[in-house]
Amino acid sequence: MFDRILAFLKELPSGVDRDKAPGADDPRVAAAALMYHVMDADGVRQDAEWERMKAILAEAYGLSGEALDDLVIAGGAADEDAVDLYTFTSLLKRHLDAAQRIEFVGLMWEIAFADGELHELEDNTLWRIAELLGVDRRDQILERQKARAEAPAAPTADE
Repeated sequence: MFDRILAFLKELPSGVDRDKAPGADDPRVAAAALMYHVMDADGVRQDAEWERMKAILAEAYGLSGEALDDLVIAGGAADEDAVDLYTFTSLLKRHLDAAQRIEFVGLMWEIAFADGELHELEDNTLWRIAELLGVDRRDQILERQKARAEAPAAPTADE
């Protein structure tokens, strides 16, 4: 599944030169901002979610070091400055076809389940993102089920 997600992200157009700092009109920044938004929806950024997001962005775009840090910082800043999700979803919707939008929703579910559990606010946020991307309910449910099936076990209180 991870290979499928990486292939999807590699196809996402960047809109900017890889050597330049990512800008607000860069679909990669929109994707990173939505990842941030999902991670932070429950008010707690789990290490597993954070590492999963960074690993996906690094692999997908062949980024490391400062270039990866720039994209992560740009995504975080864009999320903090945003007043709604529409800014990001409309940018991605213009750059992705229907199948790619479904794949992106699957990616977002993977990040939400990365820590082994799904908080109701993460769940709600993902449903809103999927709706704004025009992903129908059936596809949302299928992507959620796939991500849940591949998620690590939820940590216990002893861990």
